[in-house]
Amino acid sequence: MQRFGKQSAAAQRAAERRERENSAPRLSEEAPDLVSLKLEVEERSGAASASAPKYIRRVQVASAPALFLIPCGDPSCKDGGHDVTHSVMQALRQKRVQFNGTDACHGSLGTASCGRVLSYEGFAEYK
Repeated sequence: MQRFGKQSAAAQRAAERRERENSAPRLSEEAPDLVSLKLEVEERSGAASASAPKYIRRVQVASAPALFLIPCGDPSCKDGGHDVTHSVMQALRQKRVQFNGTDACHGSLGTASCGRVLSYEGFAEYK
């Protein structure tokens, strides 16, 4: 059944994310010696010490885009998220086997800024 009218904001964001992933270069082309990549991700609220549980993202190197966009963990955040592509790709081009970083969300919660902070640790294997 086809739905007429405007797409929901979430559906539109998902479609835009898929388009960006499809048009991005492939990870296997950008880091040809990379065999495996695992990212351990944790996100904390900016002011509070509470954090979302850490999760592991295993990247399918053969088919993945060279794009590392992680949505903000706060469902109320508008226009937020974390783009850690530059720092992850820099580590992979340097063939680092372990690396880490942080990124603050620049989205908004009503009239206030979101400010959630994402921390990640990467583990890579190379040929």
